Amino acid sequence: MTAANQKATLSFSDGSPSVDFPILKGTVGPDVIDIRKLYGSTGKFTFDPGFLSTASCQSSITYIDGDKGELLYRGYPIEQLATKCDFLETCYLLLNGELPNAPQKSDFVARVTQHTMVNEQMHFFLRGFRRDAHPMAVLTGLVGALSAFYPDSMNLNDPHQREISAIRLIAKLPTLVAMAYKYSIGQPFIYPNNDLSYTANFTRMMFATPCEDYKVNDVLVRALDRIFILHADHEQNASTSTVRLCASSGTNPFAAIAAGVACLWGPAHGGANEAALNMLYDIQAQGGVEKIGEFITKVKDKNSSVRLMGFGHRVYKNYDPRAKLMRETCHEVLVALGLENDPLFKLAMALEKIALEDDYFVQRKLYPNVDFYSGIVQKAVGIPVSLFTAIFALARTVGWIAQLNEMITDPEYKIGRPRQLFTGAATRDVPDISAR
Repeated sequence: MTAANQKATLSFSDGSPSVDFPILKGTVGPDVIDIRKLYGSTGKFTFDPGFLSTASCQSSITYIDGDKGELLYRGYPIEQLATKCDFLETCYLLLNGELPNAPQKSDFVARVTQHTMVNEQMHFFLRGFRRDAHPMAVLTGLVGALSAFYPDSMNLNDPHQREISAIRLIAKLPTLVAMAYKYSIGQPFIYPNNDLSYTANFTRMMFATPCEDYKVNDVLVRALDRIFILHADHEQNASTSTVRLCASSGTNPFAAIAAGVACLWGPAHGGANEAALNMLYDIQAQGGVEKIGEFITKVKDKNSSVRLMGFGHRVYKNYDPRAKLMRETCHEVLVALGLENDPLFKLAMALEKIALEDDYFVQRKLYPNVDFYSGIVQKAVGIPVSLFTAIFALARTVGWIAQLNEMITDPEYKIGRPRQLFTGAATRDVPDISAR
């Protein structure tokens, strides 16, 4: 909405006339200067690498206040959702704008459950990959391949087809992630069990084998369900912006989500929890808890290349609200599995203690973030480090879909087309090859 009687005036030192732009006001957060007519009025663009000062869209899904350490899904604090709701309730909220009542939840769960199987030909598709292929390479291919199996839900502009593709993607991602894992370790694929909950079904597909009955561990299911909720959406981050940009061309939903998976693979984005755990492995290889002091000294040394992974956050300038929740889950899982004395986890807890008490980290607000704890939890559960980002993609799929749907139904949406500040050669003639 346009802020009442508020405008921003852009003036020029070269004598060009000043130009006024409307100021738009959201529900919460900073006001936004509407510069859509800037080029038409002045012949000039803005320069904003990384779009750090640019709102690329208007959205009503997720809100982050990095200074307060606040994360809201559709207005609900993440702390309440993670303790009072399960993942599929959170999915319904992100997709529909409101939490489901009991009948709505039952219907939504039933619809998702009915779509958990994947086409049998996916087995042959998987076998084209090397056994040691990174799970994200496999998952990118599998998600993109869904478009070849479901031509009846490819049209982004058809609300009914978008809805079907959303249900299919949410339902099938756990199956695909589990298949990618089973393939990598040479075990047979485990089919979905529709008698189990969404997350319990995922743990069974991951860890069961045909030779014995699998018993669901409720502590592990709760832990993974919370990981899913905490990672379900996070405003206009790199992968979400990728999905929006990809979908703005009118491509099918499966291709757009595959693009998000590919973007998430980057170590600066979805690979942060993998990097945090690899850091712990490095410290352990150098001597474990006894070497933490030396490691911390290197971290504080400006001339050192050693980095502290899993601490601090680009958006949250205070404590990551997801980290507090994940910390509780982390300690609950370690106790339930009897891993409090495991060398790697003792190392992680010792590092956590230092970071929460050392003035160097406290003053810089380098608190443990959600990636630090989620990596420890997944490792404890039995998920290999290489699969961490695929778990992240599974959880984030619903957020990507909600953002995609919002963009497609926005009457002001256009195909994405960022501008540039060109610094290359001006027009010049091609010389003969003998003169080059």
